[in-house]
Amino acid sequence: MAMGRSVKTSFTAGELGDELLGRADLRAFENGARRLRNVFIQPTGGVTRRPGLRHVAMLPGEAKLVAFEFNTQQTYLLSLSHHLLQVFMGEALVAQLPAPWTAAMLGNIAYTQSADTLLLVHPDMRPQRVTRSSHTDWSIGEWGFSAEPFHRFAPGGVALEASGTSGSVTLTASAPVFRPGHIGARLRIGTRKVVVTSFNSETSVSARTEDVLDAAAATADWDEAAFSVARGWPVTVCFHQDRLVVGGSRDLPNRLWLSRSGDLFNFDLGEGLDDQAIEFGLLSDQVNAIRAVFSGRHLQVFTSGAEWMVTGDPMTPASIQLHRQTRIGSATTRIVQPVDVDGSTIFVARSGQAVHEYAYTDVQQAYQANDLALVARHLVQTPVSMAYDQTRRLLHVVMEGGWLATLTLYRTEQVTAWTRQDTQGRFAAIAEIDGVIWLVVERLGGFRLERFDDALCVDAGLSGQDTVPKTRWSGVDHLPGAIVQVVGDGAPRGLVPVVIGTVTLDEAAERLQVGLGYSHVVEPLPPQLLSAGSARTGPLRLVAATFRVLETASLSVDLGRGAAPVPFRRLDTPMLDTGPPRFTGDVTLRGLGWRRDTLQPLWRIEGDTPLPMTLLSVTTETRMTD
Repeated sequence: MAMGRSVKTSFTAGELGDELLGRADLRAFENGARRLRNVFIQPTGGVTRRPGLRHVAMLPGEAKLVAFEFNTQQTYLLSLSHHLLQVFMGEALVAQLPAPWTAAMLGNIAYTQSADTLLLVHPDMRPQRVTRSSHTDWSIGEWGFSAEPFHRFAPGGVALEASGTSGSVTLTASAPVFRPGHIGARLRIGTRKVVVTSFNSETSVSARTEDVLDAAAATADWDEAAFSVARGWPVTVCFHQDRLVVGGSRDLPNRLWLSRSGDLFNFDLGEGLDDQAIEFGLLSDQVNAIRAVFSGRHLQVFTSGAEWMVTGDPMTPASIQLHRQTRIGSATTRIVQPVDVDGSTIFVARSGQAVHEYAYTDVQQAYQANDLALVARHLVQTPVSMAYDQTRRLLHVVMEGGWLATLTLYRTEQVTAWTRQDTQGRFAAIAEIDGVIWLVVERLGGFRLERFDDALCVDAGLSGQDTVPKTRWSGVDHLPGAIVQVVGDGAPRGLVPVVIGTVTLDEAAERLQVGLGYSHVVEPLPPQLLSAGSARTGPLRLVAATFRVLETASLSVDLGRGAAPVPFRRLDTPMLDTGPPRFTGDVTLRGLGWRRDTLQPLWRIEGDTPLPMTLLSVTTETRMTD
């Protein structure tokens, strides 16, 4: 009979997929786990029960969140929903405006910000500009190009003839090229511009001249505005080297436009001088519909089929160069804007099952795209929104299925660890401002704005305090008819129903937390994987397990016979209805019985008690028969 002892001191490989259960040779198994739910991984190796979610506001429907940072002292959260823009400062709603977008557009709205202006684009919406004048004074309006870009959409042989040279004219094309959406669009005949005022047929429109035409005779020297109702609007935007960069449009998905330097809405190509606008297409042996443009070390272009680097220092019409780097591709059904993490750009792959780190290597003088979700593919399934918490170094990714995948990422320390966050409902969108993570959560038939709060241990939670202890607490109208977790004076009070926005306690309390409960799970890999190299296959017995915890108020452990709470109280601690003390130290539990199923874990931590829990290490002693 053989004895064994193992010490697990780190979870810095995160939750691993079941496809890797046969790979005991991988280094990740030493620091990985089979299940890590509703916990965050610390860079030092331990796991901590995640914070709760504080309820902030009810939303009118599905929403997209955008962080708006005016300066270091004034930051705002913008909520985009159906025909509505809401502006939050802290948890207060400070402005609300009608907006041109619909709920169906939210997934493909891209944005960029400079100073007091936020630019919003969608291929089926005129580009919008959101401007802040004060905390409560906001406005929405269309872009005003000082010089818009033009493009020849019609075949080269199609000629255009005008009925006159000035005023109102009729334009007749030699082939069908016009659509009703051309109304309001500019055409350029030679160097002269006209604005279409009405649609007559596919070969004829009426127009108003802005410049006197050179002649009324038919000419093939004409083009039209690159952006219009007929041809679609920009797909994505960013600022780079004092230029506004527009990436793709509905009918020109692989084209880039860069404004004049210092003149952000002027796209006049001029004579190709250093400060003038730049325009080119991404031409290669594959489709390259632009899905995102990002200003990093270089101008980075993410397309449906590849990732590109645009160089030039500074970028001028003569110096600009385009280089394809990797062939991963980005999502085509929605835009998930890339985020910067320590100089690398994190983007979602077109497959919907990978999150890549796009990083520049000085040795190769090129970018590489490393798959961060290689060993946790089951947690990354069709991402829809992403945000990075610089304070805790956590990347949060909202999945289409409604869960939140969280990545602890420390590149230098080689920490790449995923966990999964669940809630009663589904996560829908996310944003980060000053280290605070804001979420749109769909629950109980509606959408809510919530945020992670270290002071809470429940979801959709609220907290309150009164100078006089009381049993009846109101103000829980956002959870009608729900069964909620209650924490009174730091102690769990169990499950309580919400009746007409009110909860009633068995005993009075001065301080209260009320919200929906959630369970955390920490489950190790199967025992044979924890002791790779062993050829033994006989029954296994857990003799003892020692859990080292930090500032933990509640710990519930399953050693094979169901989860049971671990008592931390000492005999001299009075058993009053107050918050349990937080314990730091070792807890040793004895195991019972033999196991033949080698895929079953030796232990499992699972609990929904709304109190803090941090696990640092686990030491197990086992015995195996011959």
